[in-house]
Amino acid sequence: MKLAVVGGGSTYTPELVDGFAQLREILPLDELALIDPAADRLARVGGLARRIFARQGHPGTVTTTDDLDAGVDGADAVLLQLRVGGQAAREQDETWPLECGCVGQETTGAGGLAKALRTVPVVLDIADRVRRSNPDTWIIDFTNPVGIVTRALLGAGHKAVGLCNVAIGFQRTFARLLETAPSQVHLEHVGLNHLTWELGVRLGGPDGTDVLPRLLAEHGAAVAEDVRLPRALVEHLGAVPSYYLRYYYAHDEVVRSQREGPTRAAEVAALERELLEMYADPALDTKPALLARRGGAYYSEAAVDLAASLLCAGGSTYQAVNTLNRGTLPFLPDDAVIETQARIDREGAHPLPVPALDPRFAGLVSHTAAYEELALRAALHGGRDRVLAALLAHPLVGQFDRAEQLTDQLLAHNKEHLAWA
Repeated sequence: MKLAVVGGGSTYTPELVDGFAQLREILPLDELALIDPAADRLARVGGLARRIFARQGHPGTVTTTDDLDAGVDGADAVLLQLRVGGQAAREQDETWPLECGCVGQETTGAGGLAKALRTVPVVLDIADRVRRSNPDTWIIDFTNPVGIVTRALLGAGHKAVGLCNVAIGFQRTFARLLETAPSQVHLEHVGLNHLTWELGVRLGGPDGTDVLPRLLAEHGAAVAEDVRLPRALVEHLGAVPSYYLRYYYAHDEVVRSQREGPTRAAEVAALERELLEMYADPALDTKPALLARRGGAYYSEAAVDLAASLLCAGGSTYQAVNTLNRGTLPFLPDDAVIETQARIDREGAHPLPVPALDPRFAGLVSHTAAYEELALRAALHGGRDRVLAALLAHPLVGQFDRAEQLTDQLLAHNKEHLAWA
């Protein structure tokens, strides 16, 4: 079995490699192909990946290349974790929206739209080249904004599933608080990518006892601290919001904090420089502890579980993924992409039934889904008016004068990445 990683020179990659090495009984790889145009980064990450495999006795081969077509050739699955424009573009996404009084973030708000516009055309080109090599190859998208990117892939007819690590992070946190194994914690996780709530926490599986009320009663303070929102809000909702919802529920507070700096992009860039120096050490053969500060906790386990369920015979698993709505949330179109618990097998993702959403959740999901549809149109077809329409529809923007300012800023900061601008 061969798996290819586009963006294999990312400092995230050793986390992924460590997961492949430790969980090789679940996903028996013969070849892991790391693909990246950045030769120096790829050499350092690839070298460490080979040493991790060797230390843990993994028999598979790690190959590195800057040739996309060669790298994906023969792959059973291709994992996308690229960042168009690198950390420099992320730094801009996190700063110029603040000038208009809006949150600066790489997946939410105006910065998230900028990332979508840069990313969608690149991802679709990659997917088309993968399909020419092997039309049966699964594409696993970890590239943000995952919901919009996955919708673009599925809309173009690709075999794709989107992946985010928010749900698996909650699963691990709740298991620790409840003093049980993560495998015993089943989340009723629903919404859109980076706009989700845990409506229930069931022990033993989808039909198990819902212990969310007990979790909030006994550990409400810890849960609220984890999502960086007031405990009173969590108790009012009766559900656990993703920490990305703080950009909605505490927008002005976040903007004030972001204006004080430093940006997350600057922090990550500094971490990456330090990590790449460590990766160059030929004696290093484990993922360094510093990598935990880079983000993406449990990413490797989620990716291995998903790839194994899509590629290996022997039953199905449950996992929170980004996939077509297909009636799961009746107030959204069938071709909208939602993030929800699904049964995963070799045929793909099959969303589990979810209870009717409270209007407090359904309203925000519907509003944001409309923005995502407009954002995808802008990413596919370009044009200032389409960018303006998407921003005007975004729940965090809304006002026409602000949307116009943000549109001009977005286009000015992204000209080199937008062929139509």
